[in-house]
Amino acid sequence: MPTQPQNRETTTAPDTDPRFEIPLRGIDVDPETRCAHWDDPVDVVALRFGCCEAYYPCDACHDAAADHEAVPWPRDRFDEPAVLCGACRTTLTAREYLAADDDVCPACGAAFNPGCRKHRDRYFETDGDGAVDL
Repeated sequence: MPTQPQNRETTTAPDTDPRFEIPLRGIDVDPETRCAHWDDPVDVVALRFGCCEAYYPCDACHDAAADHEAVPWPRDRFDEPAVLCGACRTTLTAREYLAADDDVCPACGAAFNPGCRKHRDRYFETDGDGAVDL
C-alpha cells in the first residue's frame, strides 16, 4: 500500500534525507525507502553507490538526484555496508544481501523485491559476464 504523500521527501546532492542515519537521497522517498520509481510493498531496499557513498532507493533516483554518473558498489568492498533495509533500518554488507537466496531481510524478515536480481549489475560491480562474484 503506497504511503501518503505527506510522508514523502525528495533530496538531491548534497542534501540527504534527515529521517535516516545513513546518507540517503532519492525522489519522493517514503519512510521505508520506497520511491517515485518503485513503490510496491517489497521495495524496501536502498543501495549504496561507489561513486558518492550515498544510498538511493534505485538507480533512477541516483540519476535524478546526483550530479554525476552512477558507479556500482565495488567488488573489493563487498564486506562493507552497502544495503539498507527500509523496514527495520538494518544495514547489510553487499555480500550478505547478495548471498540471501530467499529475498528477505535477515534481521527482520521483510520481503525484498525478487525482481531486483535481474539488474544487480546496476548496483554491484560484476565480472565481465555480468555475474556478481561472492
